[in-house]
Amino acid sequence: MDTSRNSMLGELAGDAALERADFLVQATDQFRKFLEANRGRIEEVGGLTLIDDEPDYLSVAPDLTFRSRTRFEDPDTGEWVSETEVIETPAEIIELYNPADLYAAFGEAAKEAAGFEAEPTATDELLDTAGIAPEETFALSDDDVYARAADDWAAAQNVVLDADSEEGAAQRIYDLALEFQERSQRSEARLIEQFEEAVQRLAGRLGDLVVVDDDDERLTLASNGHFKAEVLAEDSEGEWRTLSEPEAIVEYYDPTDVFGDLADALAEAYPAIAPEVAGEAAEGEDAGEEAFGDEDDIAAEDESGQNGSRP
Repeated sequence: MDTSRNSMLGELAGDAALERADFLVQATDQFRKFLEANRGRIEEVGGLTLIDDEPDYLSVAPDLTFRSRTRFEDPDTGEWVSETEVIETPAEIIELYNPADLYAAFGEAAKEAAGFEAEPTATDELLDTAGIAPEETFALSDDDVYARAADDWAAAQNVVLDADSEEGAAQRIYDLALEFQERSQRSEARLIEQFEEAVQRLAGRLGDLVVVDDDDERLTLASNGHFKAEVLAEDSEGEWRTLSEPEAIVEYYDPTDVFGDLADALAEAYPAIAPEVAGEAAEGEDAGEEAFGDEDDIAAEDESGQNGSRP
């Protein structure tokens, strides 16, 4: 077996997984902004049917949840069965559909709901019918394309808020802070989920790995690749709470700290994978011993008066 080739392919697969995870995070965040920017419009029209091509079906409800219908043949009865699934988060939608197709579906659904006719294409037959020679047609310049894309992007951004009073401004900022806190937690939870999906096979080789073990908290990367935490909250009256879902974990942990603590735990358990970390830790221990000295030596110096402020 060519180990170097397998190693190279493994690194390629790892890089691809990281890029996919990063793409999904960014695409989800962009799609969530699009939905929030158009929340009022979607509510006003009562939702939209985005895809209705048998057997595919997708619609968005006024509360920004989605309905997806799948159709499959029951292997036992041989009959075709339809199932409707409620999809509640943008992250799930981005996992299932190409973002470009989603935006195109929103555009087509909006035009159809408004009663607009389909845009004609500049085929030779159409141009002949209109009496226009193909050489008389023109294309948009790069500047026009980029300008239109910039306008579309700006239109999808959140509207700048305002208020008539100091208290009103405080109320709007308060509401917005809670909204963005919820958005942040959803993004962080999705990041935890993507990490768990990526490491589930690798974690099985290590078994349960304790990441943090303190008096009031314990965080573990289980052998199935999922994080599990037990915390003793201040208002829990001494009762431990178990956290097993990413949404619950990010209520107590910052993903940056989770991943950093996990890397430190791995480096401590397997020094060979991060020798520079192990070296720094050893240097720190040596420096501490040198600074405080041997306890017996310090005691002897104190008794002889050589290390005290008085003779």
